[in-house]
Amino acid sequence: MSIEVKNLLKEYGEQKAVNNISFTVNKGEIVGFLGPNGAGKSTTMKIITGYLQQSGGEAWVCGINVAEQPLETKKKIGYLPELNALYYDMYVREYLSFVAEVHKVTNIKVKIEEVIALTGLTVESKKKIGQLSKGYKQRVGLAAALIHDPEVLILDEPTTGLDPNQIIEIRDVIKKQGQNKTVLFSSHILQEVEAICDRVIIINKGVLVADDKLSNLQKGNKENHVVVVQFKDAVDKGILENLVGVTRVEELQTNSYKLQTANPETVRKQILELAVQKNLNIISLQSENHSLEDVFRSLTTIN
Repeated sequence: MSIEVKNLLKEYGEQKAVNNISFTVNKGEIVGFLGPNGAGKSTTMKIITGYLQQSGGEAWVCGINVAEQPLETKKKIGYLPELNALYYDMYVREYLSFVAEVHKVTNIKVKIEEVIALTGLTVESKKKIGQLSKGYKQRVGLAAALIHDPEVLILDEPTTGLDPNQIIEIRDVIKKQGQNKTVLFSSHILQEVEAICDRVIIINKGVLVADDKLSNLQKGNKENHVVVVQFKDAVDKGILENLVGVTRVEELQTNSYKLQTANPETVRKQILELAVQKNLNIISLQSENHSLEDVFRSLTTIN
């Protein structure tokens, strides 16, 4: 296992920013690490990378205890923090050369050109970092994380500030890196997580609330299915909310609704009966997998 976290705890006074969480990530996995703001994602990542000391529990990277050998683990890790700290007065190649020297990279010039091409920095590579847009600064941070060819990539909001085209490019870079590296990837853009990750870990208020393949999470459990119905004409949302077994109704678009229920077959039958009684024309009626957004909201909504 490239990343192993066991009973990890981080306390600030009486507040538990990370509360006794455990998980593993293996080589070749790209795992989405999700949670609301303040859930403990960045804190966990900082502990794994050795930038923050835990209050309890243990973290290992490539079999090395992070607390006991922080410098050794840093050699194994490429880390892009949420707040991407860069030297704005340095030129792009100058900065990457500096990072490469810190990591004692051989063939520095060749490696710099490789990561510049890989992260799409070629056009802007002759500028000072301070002259770059936010998106290109983010690319510089990713290039710096990759310069020493680490075994583990820990990326905290790597697509922040990128336009849609740039996001697709960086997504492809991450997916390619995930073929032979371990990637722990945090993002608030859930569509990106769906596009990149096969497995998702979700924490809320410092507690691990989900750790499973994305496909399993989207299937939901038997207590929380989704039925989607679209009518030809307008329908009173209240009528659907009163159907037996419906726990929540959300209007998706004009005359289209998503119903949550533990009994999808019963609800579909009631909708068909309602259509006959009210002379309603149904365009479509089907059960669907949950989106990652549905899963995220159900696990992290504050009661």
